[in-house]
Parts: sequence; structure tokens; C-alpha cells
Amino acid sequence: MTERIEVERTIAAEPAAIFGVLTDPGGHVAIDSSGMLMSAGGERVGAVGDTFVVHMDREALNDYPLGLYDVTVRIVTFDPDREIAWTPEGQLNLGHVYGYKLEPIKEGTRVTSYYDWSSVEQTWKDASIFPVIPEGALRATLGILARTVAPGRPRPSA
Repeated sequence: MTERIEVERTIAAEPAAIFGVLTDPGGHVAIDSSGMLMSAGGERVGAVGDTFVVHMDREALNDYPLGLYDVTVRIVTFDPDREIAWTPEGQLNLGHVYGYKLEPIKEGTRVTSYYDWSSVEQTWKDASIFPVIPEGALRATLGILARTVAPGRPRPSA
């Protein structure tokens, strides 16, 4: 079984516009497709080690009755307009990582969203809680990101 999910999408926007959303705590809430991210607080991140807080609601996934709780998002990769990744920390520091790679292309930006739990301790892997977020949610988040950074792009006619 894989311990990493990657999905990609071409988004008609410059990498800097996309990176701007991904470095803003509120941007994470705005593009979340899981329904778990309720709000966020903190400053825009600008380096590895920076953090912000996200107020979560696990009931959105209907898997574990954790209710409302907070996580601290700690940036573990920061390459401006190219890549950002983070790990959620809180009551449980499992070591899974979420991130985005941005590649400028003629049509805008090829965005790769990834979720990696390969560094998680085996006991947590054996508990069958990974992946927390399925591939479909990563794809849906990319769709929300596309509409967030390129709201004026042409839509197909009905």
C-alpha cells in the first residue's frame, strides 16, 4: 500500500498567486474540501518553522468523534512560488505531511498536491487511520484553489 498520495492540476494563474493563498492561514480554510478546517489564526508564513493555528472539526469526516479541536500547522518545506509543505501538530504529533509543488507552465501553473504519511510510526499505520484525507479530497481542494485564484476564467456554457 502506498504511503503517499499525489494529484496534479493545471491552474490558470501564476505561481505567486497560488503561493499567496498557500502561505495565508485563511487561504487554507478557503480552499479546504474536507470540511474539517473551520477557521485559522496567525500570520502569513514565510519560512520553515513558521506556524499558525487551525480550528478543526473532525465530525465533518464522520470517522472519529474528536469534535472541535485545534492543530498547529508547522511549515517543513518553504521554497517561494515553488513548494510549501507542513505537518499538523497538537495532541497527536504523527508526522504526516501535506504540501504543494508549483511548476510554471505556458497555461499557468502545474500544481501537485501531496499527502505523505511514510514517516508515521508503524503503530499508527497499523491502526488503519491513514490516509486521513482521501485522494478525491485532494483533487477537490485543487478545484477550489483554481476557482479561488482565477475567479474570472471562462466557464463552459450550459
